[in-house]
Amino acid sequence: MRTTVVAVVMVIFCVMMADADLKPQRDFNLQRFAGKWYRVGLAYDSASFVPFRDKLKASMGVVTALPNGDVNLTMWDATPLGCQVMVYNYEKTNVPGQFTYFSTRHNMVKDITVMDTNYTDYAVVLKHKVFNRDYTQVALYGRTQTVRIDAINKFKAFALSLGFSRGSILSPPPAENCPPSRSG
Repeated sequence: MRTTVVAVVMVIFCVMMADADLKPQRDFNLQRFAGKWYRVGLAYDSASFVPFRDKLKASMGVVTALPNGDVNLTMWDATPLGCQVMVYNYEKTNVPGQFTYFSTRHNMVKDITVMDTNYTDYAVVLKHKVFNRDYTQVALYGRTQTVRIDAINKFKAFALSLGFSRGSILSPPPAENCPPSRSG
């Protein structure tokens, strides 16, 4: 019975998201969203990323809300070169839950949209910019490195509804000592 209920909820969620014109979290609250998050899921199917899929580790980030409504995101990623820290500056838009930032890696502005969050456990975030297709990345964030199965299912259903293949949806293992225990 529980499996049936979860399946029905996932189908309804997918239909709602497909018909919702990809709107951010309703009544988004940046202050509640601020704090520590772990990227525990990723849907990404760039051909240049394929060789690195098996090397990906869960990363940790800290979202800092700025007084003007912008956001600083400090992200720690485990790489073959060690634990790397990056700082991203997200600028608010007129729509709460949507931000833009300039990607130095791709030399273009990208959109970040918090699609769904309960603020205390998980968040589904869409990184959007037209490359070869509209949606470039969907991420699942958790306040801890372990996220409830219903949040994982929401994330997967949303990614699939955007056209990501099952093979492009990852749940990377935790990174060890990244960030180093004295950080974050």
